[in-house]
Amino acid sequence: MIIEMPDTTTRDINKRLLKERDEGGAIALGRVLTLIISVGDRDPDEAIDAANDASREHPCRVIVIANDTKDRASNLDAQIRLGGDAGASEVLVLRPSGQLERHLDTLVIPLLLPDAPIVTWWPYEIPENPAEHPLGRMATRRITDTTQCAHPNTALRALAAAHTDGDTDLAWTRATLWRGLIAATLDQPPYEQVHKAVVVGESTHPSVDLMAAWLAYALRCPVEIERIKDAPAITQVRLERSSGDIVLDRPDGKTAALRQPDQPEHRIALPIRQLRECLAEELRRLDADEVYGEVLAKGLPRIDA
Repeated sequence: MIIEMPDTTTRDINKRLLKERDEGGAIALGRVLTLIISVGDRDPDEAIDAANDASREHPCRVIVIANDTKDRASNLDAQIRLGGDAGASEVLVLRPSGQLERHLDTLVIPLLLPDAPIVTWWPYEIPENPAEHPLGRMATRRITDTTQCAHPNTALRALAAAHTDGDTDLAWTRATLWRGLIAATLDQPPYEQVHKAVVVGESTHPSVDLMAAWLAYALRCPVEIERIKDAPAITQVRLERSSGDIVLDRPDGKTAALRQPDQPEHRIALPIRQLRECLAEELRRLDADEVYGEVLAKGLPRIDA
């Protein structure tokens, strides 16, 4: 069910939510957080779809802030999505204009769930300092996605310079399975030092840089990046050791081959992670991702831009 509310107020939105709850029980109870999504000028539907899927694991209220395309004085158009259009959540799409755009925190405060954590997500372009943004200051966790920025690597290094506990990036989440496989491989004999690591992947994909930065931070060895235009994200990680190279190779973006000295080749399902899967993973934790922070601070400076 989608309810359109042109030229409205947050008070009227709350009244309508209570009315729908009383009349139809349409709104899920037991919600665990408020998810604020700032989409700027972009179509919000892809982000809403991902949030709806994630809400089945993390029931929440989703508040979407989208720029008003009309040149108007202070005005608020809203849309309420419930039931099948909102997963296990309730979705409020707000399109503020005029002065309302300059006070987004004041706009959303009346719509926040009481006594529930707040997560803010920028699925496209990101603020210079998420923790200092009006929507970021009120959040326990701040999620960005540098893979969707116009200049991904510039955005990644800007995030590193402004990192605050509670920040994370879905480019980091997209490399979780790679990090897990590499860590599991190195946890087996022989326990040799890695002399050099090489990460191969798409030329501008920030997950490539974060994977290389993690290796530089964790292994304290030289790391090189081989950038390939239009490759499917990360395509290979190669660790050079005295007994022979460890190679995790995924040229097609679907299945990886793990090759190690004196062992048969292992084939592993390693598809490129989808947005909804990454978002759900980040919503599982509301504490600071300390490893991500250390990688930005100590690993990324060792990687060439």
